[in-house]
Amino acid sequence: MKLWVNGGLYDAAEARVSVLDHGLTVGDGVFETVKAERGETFALTLHLERLTRSARGLGLPDPDLDEVRRACAAVLEANPMELGRLRITYTGGISPLGSERGDEGAGLVVALGETGRRADSTAVITVPWTRNERGAVTGLKTTSYAENVVALARAREQGASEALFANTVGRLCEGTGSNVFVVIDGRIHTPPVSSGCLAGITRALAVQWTGAEETDLPFDVLESAEEIFLTSTLRDIQSVHRVDGRELTGAPGPVTAKAMRIFDERAAAGRDPHL
Repeated sequence: MKLWVNGGLYDAAEARVSVLDHGLTVGDGVFETVKAERGETFALTLHLERLTRSARGLGLPDPDLDEVRRACAAVLEANPMELGRLRITYTGGISPLGSERGDEGAGLVVALGETGRRADSTAVITVPWTRNERGAVTGLKTTSYAENVVALARAREQGASEALFANTVGRLCEGTGSNVFVVIDGRIHTPPVSSGCLAGITRALAVQWTGAEETDLPFDVLESAEEIFLTSTLRDIQSVHRVDGRELTGAPGPVTAKAMRIFDERAAAGRDPHL
C-alpha cells in the first residue's frame, strides 16, 4: 500500500508523520472518508467542501484542495481495488506539546483501505453518553474520535455495528459515524443539524433525494418508530433490524427499501453530486 504524506507517495512501511504532529498529540485535525469504487470517488467535491468547513471551524488554514485532489488521485492510482475507504486527514502540523499550535504549517495524509459492501441491515445500541450540541467543535469532523471509539467498542460487545447518541437535552442526535433516520406514519425524519449531529454528506443527499424531513425528535422515538435506518459514506442507506432489545423487521421495511433504491439510482447517475 502507498500513502500520501505531506507532499509525496510512500510505501506504508516508510510513511512517517512526526510524533509532534498536533493531530496526534491533541487531536488538532480534521478528516474525511470518501467511498472509492474501482478508483472512482463518490461525492468528492462535497467532502472537500466539508473538509474546508471543518478546518475553518478549528482555525486551521484552508487546505489546498488542488493538492488534496492530486493526493487522492495518486493514492487511488497506486492502490487499485474494487471498493475502498479513502481517508483524507488534515492536521495542525508539528507543534509544541501543549494545546497551542505551531507555525510549521498543516499536515496532509491520504490513505486508502480496502473494504466490503455493507449488509442490507444491521443492529445498533443506544449509549448513556451524550453529544454536546453547543460545543466549540460541534458539527466538525475532527480527529478527536475517542468518544466514538469507546461507544463503538460497546456496540461491538453487544453484537451491534453502531451506537446511537442523544444530545444533552435528550433529543435523538446521531451515531458514532453515521446519521440516523426514522419512519413515523410512513414519513422519513432525521434530526436537524442543530441537534449536534454531523452534517453528513450521505445524510444530506438522502434528505434531498427521498424528501426526508428534518425534525427535532425525542430519543425514545427509537422505541416506537416503524422503521429505522442509518446513512454514512460506506453504509449509504442501511436498515436497522434491532435497537438494543427491540427487534424490527429483519429485511428493510418498505419505506427504507424504497429510499435505498432511490439512493442507489441517483448515486449511479453521477459520481460527484451537488446539493
